[in-house]
Amino acid sequence: MDIRQLRYFLAVAAERNFSRAAERLNMAQPPLSRQIQQIEQEVGAQLFDRESRPMALTDAGRLFYEQAIQVTRRMDEMKEAMRAFVTSNRPRFLVGFVPSVLYARLPDIIRSFRRAAPDVDLRLIEMMSIEQIAALKEGRIDVGFGRVRFDDPALEREVLREEPMVVALPIGHRLLAGERPIDIADLADEAVIVYPREPRPSYADQVLSLLNDHGVVPQAVHEVRELQTALGLVAAEDGVCIVPAAVHMMGRRDVIFRELVQRAVSPIIISHRRDDPSPHLATMMRVVAELYRDWGWPMPTGLMRRLAAGTGEGADWG
Repeated sequence: MDIRQLRYFLAVAAERNFSRAAERLNMAQPPLSRQIQQIEQEVGAQLFDRESRPMALTDAGRLFYEQAIQVTRRMDEMKEAMRAFVTSNRPRFLVGFVPSVLYARLPDIIRSFRRAAPDVDLRLIEMMSIEQIAALKEGRIDVGFGRVRFDDPALEREVLREEPMVVALPIGHRLLAGERPIDIADLADEAVIVYPREPRPSYADQVLSLLNDHGVVPQAVHEVRELQTALGLVAAEDGVCIVPAAVHMMGRRDVIFRELVQRAVSPIIISHRRDDPSPHLATMMRVVAELYRDWGWPMPTGLMRRLAAGTGEGADWG
């Protein structure tokens, strides 16, 4: 199986018709059909229900589709990264991030870094927390902003902030009566939407653990790929969703965010390679520290130690 076959499969899945997919790919239909059959033989499962009109993916096909999307996206990112590397003489600094931290001051950090290091080509790469582990160790990113706690001897991690979690509900939901916070126990009668579906462990597992810790068994649990999808389903009254508080900055008018009675937090974690001597990483850590001071937020202990060791000015970061 190769990347070309994956793109053939994705075209057929998008068009739901071999003829239209072949036209889109500028090839004849019989060779395309053979390529799909070869994939099915290799994976040992039928990927398309050919009797359905229009043609549909089987359960195995949907799983294969999600994997093929990730592989082709990663390939495109790699090509773009290499093109940028070849054409740019500026040093590069690659930042991995989970989508929800975009609403938790990450844009402020990135803007400040670019002002502090204007000659550095900073690139943002969306990836889940668990994906950041391999990306850091393989040198595909230089720093990661995620939410899942994990230990790896090759990496250093620092919890920057414990962000409160809130409940997203559709307009007119019964739990919105009054202005009081919502008890987690009240979610037992609800369908709960969690994200991302994969890779795991992820923020979804934080939410499921929170419910389990309080003895809450939802009416149903719907797993979706991303935050935007989850909020769209909330707006469509398909369920409720527990999200980091900063998500309300998205400004959606069809979803209401309400605090929880119980204390529930999701960490924002910065990760990087252990003992990385990169001056750009040092700049990033300094930028974060300066912003925390400006915002009046408590300085994480590990960050204070790193700054003290690197500059001798740790006593000024109280």
